[in-house]
Amino acid sequence: MYIIYFLIILILPIYAQIKVKRTYNKFSDVAAAKGLTGAQVARMILDQHGLFDVRVVPTQGVLSDHYNPATKTVALSEANYYNASIAGTAVAAHEVGHAIQHKEAYSFLTLRSKLVPVANISSNASWIFVMIGIFASSTGFLLLGILLLAAGVLFQIVTLPVEFDASRRAMNEVVQLGIISNNEERSAKKVLNAAAMTYVAAAAVAVLELLRLILIYTNMSSDD
Repeated sequence: MYIIYFLIILILPIYAQIKVKRTYNKFSDVAAAKGLTGAQVARMILDQHGLFDVRVVPTQGVLSDHYNPATKTVALSEANYYNASIAGTAVAAHEVGHAIQHKEAYSFLTLRSKLVPVANISSNASWIFVMIGIFASSTGFLLLGILLLAAGVLFQIVTLPVEFDASRRAMNEVVQLGIISNNEERSAKKVLNAAAMTYVAAAAVAVLELLRLILIYTNMSSDD
């Protein structure tokens, strides 16, 4: 069972990363029919929603695209910012989806933002207590580690509806504004679905690891 478990937590994230990179690379080479760059797509959707104060800027790296609610900035990787591709269109629209969520105070985005500092601290500290608990056979330390880890797992789970909703908004926007043609919808969805797989994989691995530690805690407690 442990072998199967470790295979899952190792293979699932790797598969998700390979899937998103292959899909992204494939559709980065497919030109968007409208000829709009990622920057133009983002700006068009933002303006449509009255988000004139949100900036669209290029950022270095591959798949480094993100929305920063603190600075109200949609940062697109240079390939997506400057080029007109199906992948760039989908990614740009997705990040703007987060900006729209921010404007509308989307509940799960608000919750995730509140969980960020808690998750950052707990994810770093949890394993210290877990290791102490396991090696010292201390159920108290192990339980504390599990509780801290649970906060990080909650963050991963809350991230899922945030990302799925942003992708849903992205597809609605690019279709309604005529940014992509009917023939391009399926390709854009493939890009967004592949990206979503990375979040699903991360959440699945986090939940599995939490369940494993709970099982260890249960066994240790029954031995006391």
